[in-house]
Amino acid sequence: MNYDYNFGNNYYKYFDTKGVKSTIYNILAPEQEQNVQPGMEYLMKPLPIFDNPNYKGSGKLKDKVAIITGGDSGLGRACSIAFVKEGAKVVIVYLNEDKDAKDTKEYIEKMGGECSLIKGDITEHNFCKKIVSDTINKYGKIDVLVNNAGVQYQQDTLENITDEQFDWTMKVNIYGMFYLTKEALPYLKSGSSIINLSSVTTFYGEPQLIDYVTTKGGIVGFTRALARNLALKNIRVNAIAPGYFWTPLQPACWVKEKIPSLGADAAMARGAMPYELAPTFVYLASNDSSYVTGQVFHVNGGEVMG
Repeated sequence: MNYDYNFGNNYYKYFDTKGVKSTIYNILAPEQEQNVQPGMEYLMKPLPIFDNPNYKGSGKLKDKVAIITGGDSGLGRACSIAFVKEGAKVVIVYLNEDKDAKDTKEYIEKMGGECSLIKGDITEHNFCKKIVSDTINKYGKIDVLVNNAGVQYQQDTLENITDEQFDWTMKVNIYGMFYLTKEALPYLKSGSSIINLSSVTTFYGEPQLIDYVTTKGGIVGFTRALARNLALKNIRVNAIAPGYFWTPLQPACWVKEKIPSLGADAAMARGAMPYELAPTFVYLASNDSSYVTGQVFHVNGGEVMG
């Protein structure tokens, strides 16, 4: 096999000749892996593309304050950058990715935007209280909450999932979202938006991510129930189910041999870079989606339809 990278079009061509049959498809990256969760963006090759230079903000989030968990890297970083371009102030919550968080903050400040960093573990309820109190103390309000942080671990069988892994995946992906939303809710007003991250894997049932898929399915239920609960308060709750985007979670989860095939099963025969999801975050956070709640937005290159 060999790889041929086209920087202009942001993809590799993958060639794997087997007998007389050759497979050619676009891939995000060659084989690689990390031994930490949720992964470090600065170690990835190639680096993810988180900002589309052709995207020009138009004030859709002017003067709004957004909390974004996992906003230091991956989809969260792309969301943070797009929100700032649209006029928002962002509070980025991260676990231990100090360099990624610092790089994101510096990038935002060079743009002329405003960004605050809060480091800690969202599985601890008291830390989620601190996120909200620090945000209120600094900015006086919360307009948008993006529950983006998550972990995933590849295991071939259910028997290989330890109780400790199952508990941790539940705590990060479900408990953290629950705690932070509960603490932020008293400060959300009419017109506020909550955006939760589900996954394409929930809708086709990825067999090697059983515990992860379980949590992402739970997020869909949480989103729909909370959306109905808050609808008459005009607080909108929606979810995004991304396909395979080139984020730190991928090399931190999959064995290296899996990386070249991520996204190959999509109708568009490729995965995506984080900046390609950014406009969906903006849409759901802004008044453009004023009549949208309880929905799951599928951005997956056609891997799952309907």
